[in-house]
Amino acid sequence: MVTFAGLPGAVGVSHLGVYDWEAADGLHGGTPHLHLTCSEGYVVQAGRGAVHTLTADGFTVTPLAPGSLVWFTPGTIHRLVNEDGGLRITVLMQNNGLPEAGDAVLTLPPPYLTDPARYAQAVALPADDPARAARRRRDLALEGFEVLRRASEAGDNGPLLAFHEAAAALVRPRVAAWRQRWERGAAEAARVTGEQLGRLAEGDAGHLADASVHAAVPAEAGRYGMCGRLDTYRLPGA
Repeated sequence: MVTFAGLPGAVGVSHLGVYDWEAADGLHGGTPHLHLTCSEGYVVQAGRGAVHTLTADGFTVTPLAPGSLVWFTPGTIHRLVNEDGGLRITVLMQNNGLPEAGDAVLTLPPPYLTDPARYAQAVALPADDPARAARRRRDLALEGFEVLRRASEAGDNGPLLAFHEAAAALVRPRVAAWRQRWERGAAEAARVTGEQLGRLAEGDAGHLADASVHAAVPAEAGRYGMCGRLDTYRLPGA
């Protein structure tokens, strides 16, 4: 019988403690970046802060407080700001967690974006000192983000569109692997639902006898991510 064992719709989930590191502009928080194929959602569990976003429609600040639900679509540059030091979020990620599997480009200055080797070196987190490297790449990404934001506020989306093009060029070698992940995750979940609907339309409820229950605990706790320390899960299809 046709079943899918992943989370509903092959959504990825993680818990995030947003960085409380101070940046050059006096704000505390994470690294601005975008995702190329994935929507992402936040459910705020504790603390207060904001998510700063930049799209072709402009720069926006969305407040975050316990209970807030915020989500955004691919291409949204986002920066989490931790206003009270205690901002904790449950993160929902389209395509079974693909955003944390490489579907992200940080807003580094243009010279890094046009040189894949230089970009990879700038965003790497060496095992001997990941905190220092994460903070360094955050600060570098903020430099690029400020250029994009100022241009947008002046009515010039040229730098933003150029960043989109550079980001797409950077990830192009990985797209085939991403497609495989999508096919065994979100696409498979949708296919299974379609087949179940077809069987139900014919009066066949056989798949209900194959019901199963799954549980998981974080497989990795405190990993340095783009926006903060991550507790992540290993889930079917991910």
